[in-house]
Amino acid sequence: MTRHPLPCLVIAAALCAATGVHARETAGDSEIYFNSGRLHLSEGRPALAVEQFKKAVQIDPKNSYALKGLGDAYLQLGKYDDAVAVLRKSLVANPYYVDVHNDLGTALILSGKREEGKVEFNTAFNDPTNPTAELSARNLAQAYYEEKNYSEAAGWFRTAVNKNRKYPDAYLGLTDSLLALNQNDQAIGFLEAGLKEIPKNACMELQLGQAYFRAGRLAEARTQLEDAHRDQPQGPCGKRAGDVLASLDPAH
Repeated sequence: MTRHPLPCLVIAAALCAATGVHARETAGDSEIYFNSGRLHLSEGRPALAVEQFKKAVQIDPKNSYALKGLGDAYLQLGKYDDAVAVLRKSLVANPYYVDVHNDLGTALILSGKREEGKVEFNTAFNDPTNPTAELSARNLAQAYYEEKNYSEAAGWFRTAVNKNRKYPDAYLGLTDSLLALNQNDQAIGFLEAGLKEIPKNACMELQLGQAYFRAGRLAEARTQLEDAHRDQPQGPCGKRAGDVLASLDPAH
């Protein structure tokens, strides 16, 4: 019986054509998946983000941006070991991607590897290309604060303030550390200076009001709490200020 190779050739040609189309599509698909993952992540859908970033990484395993996105999505899902593994791959793909050190440090600390996490924050802080050194300093400070090493935490929060005097988290963390060290007057001084740099920040106004209250400066405390409540009536700090005011004066 004579065998006819034509159908096989046709199939092979069709497969080659399909492969070529697929190759052309995947280059664009990688970017589409990455952007879709970023959108899901920014809008609080980390599980969907994981799916999209995985597809982007499957197409381009050395895409450090997609790997970082996948690591951040795992972080939001509380899958810290997975986040650590993926973020390490992102740094292998691009050793100069300094912001990954911040995310990796967070993942390590949340996974219980605190010393390794602090090393990553320190690495990020000391990188001369780091555009947000204040964030790295703040992360390191927060790690020490959680360990109740308030003196070390205060030092790093101060560093964050000095790097960026318009970074409210640094002032808030520094104040918490100073209050834990029973340095209320210094905490007040930093908050007063901070509010000159960042006026109408309700969380800082709330914290300053509470610090004034501890110092017995009740009129100033009330003024700051009223400011916080007015500047952020529906936000968490404004609402908290309203609750504190109500406790000070039930008729308020």
